[in-house]
Amino acid sequence: MQKRDLFSLEGRVAVITGASSGLGVQMAKALAAQGADIAILARRKEKLEKVAEEIRALGVKCLPIECDVTNIDMIRRAAELSEKEFGKVDILINNAGGGGIASAEETTDEMWYNTIGVDLNGVFMVAREFGKIMIKNNYGRIINISSIYGMVGNMAHPSTAYHAAKGGVVNMTRALAAEWAKYGITVNAICPGYFVTELTEDTLNTEYFSNYMKATVPVGRYGKEGELDSTAVYLASDASSYVTGAIIPVDGGYTCV
Repeated sequence: MQKRDLFSLEGRVAVITGASSGLGVQMAKALAAQGADIAILARRKEKLEKVAEEIRALGVKCLPIECDVTNIDMIRRAAELSEKEFGKVDILINNAGGGGIASAEETTDEMWYNTIGVDLNGVFMVAREFGKIMIKNNYGRIINISSIYGMVGNMAHPSTAYHAAKGGVVNMTRALAAEWAKYGITVNAICPGYFVTELTEDTLNTEYFSNYMKATVPVGRYGKEGELDSTAVYLASDASSYVTGAIIPVDGGYTCV
């Protein structure tokens, strides 16, 4: 039997949102390292340009596109630019998101709508616009980044809006997987646990949260840089061609106890 690389992304084009820092950058580089050309989307153009240079150093093409996922015109422009540059889009990692901590009774209308707007509405609109390109080509790999908080609630640091949005992403993933399978598109979700990034380090690097993590995460530590990459590469590759509608926690066991 001829040896082959199950996880090769040579000849593929991947789009990653929220790719100016943190997990988005890590996953973009992981796909590039497997041979995919990359389009990176985020609001901070200067940071995108720097990341694009780092990705090009891996020997692939990289297109940085300024995009706010709450702005449908910017999303449509990003889809048009990506298709024009590369001729197609094979892979989408729907990573852009954010969220704050507030009890339900202290969550303002603005906090609720902002969180739902970025973490749920934005994920859907990006999937819809890039999904149209995939439908034309009868091929696609969509990876939605949800959260452990899309699977469970918590008592330590409440954020009902964030839980609601990420839970919505989980079931939206299943719905899109069922609807778009006929077009050769798989749709799966990753639910990361606690990873230290630019957005989370101030919270995670506190004595309170470190103690909480040690009490609730079976492996007893935060996720390390790169530990999300293998799951993203697997779901982006042809190795996962019979996997769709899957919700995969990468959380050190947080959601299993």
